[in-house]
Amino acid sequence: VQLQAFGGGLVQAGDFLRLSCAASGGTFRNLAVGWFRQAPGKEREFVAAFRWSGGWTYYGDSVKGRFTISRDSAKNSAYLQMNRLTPEDAAVYYCAVGRAIATTASRPGAYDYWGQGTQVTVSS
Repeated sequence: VQLQAFGGGLVQAGDFLRLSCAASGGTFRNLAVGWFRQAPGKEREFVAAFRWSGGWTYYGDSVKGRFTISRDSAKNSAYLQMNRLTPEDAAVYYCAVGRAIATTASRPGAYDYWGQGTQVTVSS
């Protein structure tokens, strides 16, 4: 499975962005899809994840109520809608797929395939 994440950019605080994660060479079926982010000098942080076939969806504490993860089965794509962005949300955002389950959804090690990352910059 190859993943391509795109949709990042430079926005102002309070704006929104929608990130996309497209899969090729496979499908998300029976797998979990996660979004993580990493800012300079910081560890990779869990943002959101869900089981493609349903059953669970989780969000990191810092994005709850502002970010929404979704999917389009026909396009074999997952999305991360990010609203009310703040400078603290600035990072490289990665999508990942793997055999994560509910109890491991927030762990990077639970995912087998990663996209190349897309930069999100938020000006104050």
